[in-house]
Amino acid sequence: MGFEELLDKVGGFGPFQLRNVALLALPRVLLPMHFLLPIFLAAVPAHRCALPGAPDNFSNQDAWLEAHLPREPDGKLSSCLRFTHPQALPNSTLWEGGQDPGEQPEGEPSTVPCPQGWEYNHSEFSSTIATEWDLVCEQKGLNKATSTFFFAGVLVGAVVYGYLSDRFGRRRLLLVAYVSSLVLSLASAASVSYIMFAITRTLTGMALAGFTIIVMPLELEWLDVRHRTVAGVLSSTFWTGGVMLLALIGYLIRDWRWLLLTVTLPCAPGILTLWWVPESARWLLTQGRVEEAHTYLLHCARLNGQPAGEDSLSREALNKVAAAERMVRRPSYLDLFRTPRLRYISLCCMVVWFGVNFSYYGVSLDVSGLGLNVYLTQLVFGAVELPSKLLVYLSVRHAGRRLTMAGTLLGAALALGFRLLVSPEIKSWSTALAVMGKAFSEAAFTTAYLFTSELYPTVLRQTGMGLTALVGRLGGSLAPLAALLDGLWLSLPKLAYGGIALLAACTALLLPETKQAQLPETIQDVERKSAPSSLQEEEMPMKQVQD
Repeated sequence: MGFEELLDKVGGFGPFQLRNVALLALPRVLLPMHFLLPIFLAAVPAHRCALPGAPDNFSNQDAWLEAHLPREPDGKLSSCLRFTHPQALPNSTLWEGGQDPGEQPEGEPSTVPCPQGWEYNHSEFSSTIATEWDLVCEQKGLNKATSTFFFAGVLVGAVVYGYLSDRFGRRRLLLVAYVSSLVLSLASAASVSYIMFAITRTLTGMALAGFTIIVMPLELEWLDVRHRTVAGVLSSTFWTGGVMLLALIGYLIRDWRWLLLTVTLPCAPGILTLWWVPESARWLLTQGRVEEAHTYLLHCARLNGQPAGEDSLSREALNKVAAAERMVRRPSYLDLFRTPRLRYISLCCMVVWFGVNFSYYGVSLDVSGLGLNVYLTQLVFGAVELPSKLLVYLSVRHAGRRLTMAGTLLGAALALGFRLLVSPEIKSWSTALAVMGKAFSEAAFTTAYLFTSELYPTVLRQTGMGLTALVGRLGGSLAPLAALLDGLWLSLPKLAYGGIALLAACTALLLPETKQAQLPETIQDVERKSAPSSLQEEEMPMKQVQD
């Protein structure tokens, strides 16, 4: 008897599993609030060089600023430069130190970077890390880099937590993730320098990676196969809830330190919920801890109302299951590249996941230049994720996984491409295309989880998902840095996001369709079945099952 049969006897879906999903909902809500926090935390408000003697009213000083600040090619006053000497205006006697306008230097007036710092418009944000440490103009790269540092920490943390959770257990490492996320985020909120903030934020990313690695297996390992997709969709709605909740919290709290503190403090009650979160019985059996697994399985049977008999849950039966679980060889990432077709699938999935993450975070973190304020934009970006999930549910059942994956990525690429053609002055069209891009990128994200899990065989499914998610996090870490390409050409970041999404869409078409196909169990099944469509006609057809 295997563990799946054992789970059927105690109830593979019932009150026990629903309670487990509810208890693990908090990490899913916290993740998007931290992942997308730079939208508010690192926002750059309107700013200009600090000018001694400037009028107090920020919005009513055009004539005076005209004499001190040069204009950019687009006609706006410069945010990063000032004239070395104030310039005389027509019909004006404005000069510095009694200097006659006729004494202005000949030729193009000289400019200098802001020598006395910057002044910021605090009407929308009372404080951000950009205003705290002047991360603007020549230092704006450091502002974007904080997101890259964070996602790099998530990437490293995923590897560390993946290893440690397999060795020491999911529940124990979830406690470590909660405590370390709480402590490190509090340290970030108390940062006294940019260096301290960058280090603590990177370590926070490593800590939060525990949620991404542990929560999903801890849910799925208590669920039977039939209900894992339903539970996955239900759990993904918590992410959407977190995206929308961030918009509300950001609107109510305009100071970056208090904002970071607010999205972090829920970790404290999360620690208390671990009292009721069960350890994975499957993991306990692989470690030979039969007594603990027996206790959890009996509790599961009681809550689900299953009359589990002494025979099915006897120590002897559990010992046999434990022995069978321990005999299964632990797969490695190298196994994904040992055979030709599995290698083909892995390489394609890596490109797709990189494109999905790169475009999703590129669109999600870029909320500027739209007709809405940043808070309403974030709320709309969160709300549009719900119909996106419905679109995916309908599309994968009728059009199939491959076309849905390629279509959603193509939709994101086209939305980004059309934004390049629309004049920035037409705010309504630009906003509509941005929302469409976010909807398609979220749909691509949702589809990627389902499609990838069906491409890999059972013996390598978790390993394959781990590899693709790792590459995806690399895409997420590079997305904020791509925004710096606007220094070369204003539209280059959107072109990069759209171009990578288009490449991923074309790559998705190279993958085999899995709709109504029997899931592969072994590597041999993949080699025999999971070939490109042109090769499938020459191979034996895939077995068909009811969708």
